Amino acid sequence: MMAGGLLVVGSARAEQQDIKAYSIDFNWGSGEFDAGRKINSWAKPGDWAEADPAQHVAWYKALGANVIQTFVVSCNGYAWYKNGVVPEQPGLKHDFLPEMVRLGHKEGLRVFGYFCAGANSRWAQQNPELSYGRGSTQHIPYTDEYLAYLDRVIRDSVQKTGMDGFMVDWFFQPNRGATKGVWLDCEKRLYTQLMGEPFPGEKELTSNQEIEYGRRAIARAWQTIHKAAKETNPKCLIWLTTHKALNPHTVNSQMYKEVDWLMNEAGDIEGVKAMKPMAGEQTRMITCLAAWNKRDPSVVVPAALKEGIGLYGFGKPGPNSLLELPDLTHPVQTLQGDVKNLAVLSRAYLGVPVDSVRNAKGEFVIP
Repeated sequence: MMAGGLLVVGSARAEQQDIKAYSIDFNWGSGEFDAGRKINSWAKPGDWAEADPAQHVAWYKALGANVIQTFVVSCNGYAWYKNGVVPEQPGLKHDFLPEMVRLGHKEGLRVFGYFCAGANSRWAQQNPELSYGRGSTQHIPYTDEYLAYLDRVIRDSVQKTGMDGFMVDWFFQPNRGATKGVWLDCEKRLYTQLMGEPFPGEKELTSNQEIEYGRRAIARAWQTIHKAAKETNPKCLIWLTTHKALNPHTVNSQMYKEVDWLMNEAGDIEGVKAMKPMAGEQTRMITCLAAWNKRDPSVVVPAALKEGIGLYGFGKPGPNSLLELPDLTHPVQTLQGDVKNLAVLSRAYLGVPVDSVRNAKGEFVIP
């Protein structure tokens, strides 16, 4: 039984009434450079490669989480498990994701991986004609070649790692602002393939045409992801995160109806409620706390618990690939940023009031 008596877990696949998730986010590191020029802000290949699965699982358990979100392939395009169809992070010390799964399951924790649908630096570098560069924004159109890549790596990782599921991030169209409205030839061909008509030209393309093309491209990519996961393991859960709850390319989509977990990364409860009517009966709703969305956790967390909405947070690793666990002896109103997010989430995960503090005896009391 977890602290606070909220949940008894017989196995990692036991039904969980609450989603209490966190991610130490390996996407972020020292950034990738080329000939003195910064390409993107992602972790360089091999950043965090010495991370110890045992230490990480112990960290999540101490936090009070019952769901670990770690990585299959991070945005730099390298994998967190060995001997897969995608090369592992250079210098990867442990067979990280399978070990996280094995150790996490022993502690009654679910373990999820991660894919970034819209950005993958290694894939883009190897396929420059199929990507709008490899920067820190959505740069990959969902061509036949890219979907074949996703299909292979999803099937391979679901089969080899034993993970309970995976998060899909940045499931958007390429960032047209970053590309200045210019379309690659491969995407013009994809437009013709999906729309059944020639690409009209960047200047002639209407907003309605762009939206319909985007909906069809994302729907087809979703079918690839869903089929690969569920055919490999029908119990594999797919977790979609979006910071644009009402994105016209995904609103009222089949994806929202079929996805297992659906998260509003922008963090506001109103955004979660806006997506809920579009979700399936089986879909679990989640909200997010992170430094970028600037939500007040002392407001969001109680509201989410009241509405039965799952909780999730993420933060950049510290120098040892971990984050410092929150000091629960400090009142949350004295904290700010990720430290406050983590402190409030940990209290919720441990089943104690948000305004409580831990005294010298280890007991939680209201000051």
